Amino acid sequence: MRSAVWLPLFDELADPRVVADLAVEAEDAGWDGFFVWDQLAWRAPVTAVADPWVCLAAAAAVTSRVALGPMVSPLARRRPTKVARETVSLDRLSGGRLILGVGVGSDSFAAEYSRTGEPVRDRTRAELLDESLEILRSAWTGEPVRHHGPHHVVDGIAFLPTPVRGHIPVWVAAFPGNQRPLRRAARHDGVFPVNLTSPDQLAEAVAQVDALRTDRARPYDVAIELVPGADPAPWVAAGATWVFTDVDPATLRLDAVRRMVRAGPSA
Repeated sequence: MRSAVWLPLFDELADPRVVADLAVEAEDAGWDGFFVWDQLAWRAPVTAVADPWVCLAAAAAVTSRVALGPMVSPLARRRPTKVARETVSLDRLSGGRLILGVGVGSDSFAAEYSRTGEPVRDRTRAELLDESLEILRSAWTGEPVRHHGPHHVVDGIAFLPTPVRGHIPVWVAAFPGNQRPLRRAARHDGVFPVNLTSPDQLAEAVAQVDALRTDRARPYDVAIELVPGADPAPWVAAGATWVFTDVDPATLRLDAVRRMVRAGPSA
């Protein structure tokens, strides 16, 4: 099992310099990963929000060991060609430590999509996500990308340089019991089941993804969120390979986050 700090970039954490300092402390305290939320806005009482890519670049520049990435990025509201450049640049800056968490996203938390003219229909955002992932996978090869889809066009552009390891791991957020996200997760490098209520529910989701996977030789991760201090053992027994810190954005305070980070991961 590996452990990661996972933080919303809100209010007192909405400063790339603060995030970079926390990443250094996380690495020093023995955490294996440092991941951040990707939100444009959030509901009250949150007022300030930072950009995840800028914060991750700041964190990558001052660390050398921890894995890092957005967890999760709703690609439906991002241009995949720009994400292709951003991901490889961040991957190379970090020496190959980037993990890209992706998901369909939801308008229910802060009306991010409806208030900015983005598609709010789940099926449309799922189509955009799948198409974006197809473009990213092609872009990371360094070969010219030729894609003419219902939402995006890329006409013979080669996205060089390539990632450090030749690819960037993709983890997909999924609700247990929802087959389409689980099928999507099975095609990539990891799954992040959200809103879990028990280790048994996790074990069921892991079994479903395992049954759908076709490339058994490729390493595969299962990430979950637990409140700091919770016993991860039952969840690891159910199939978790990563445990993320679950913190409440409504009560987020920098001093409490710093204490949690410095305390290190749960045994």
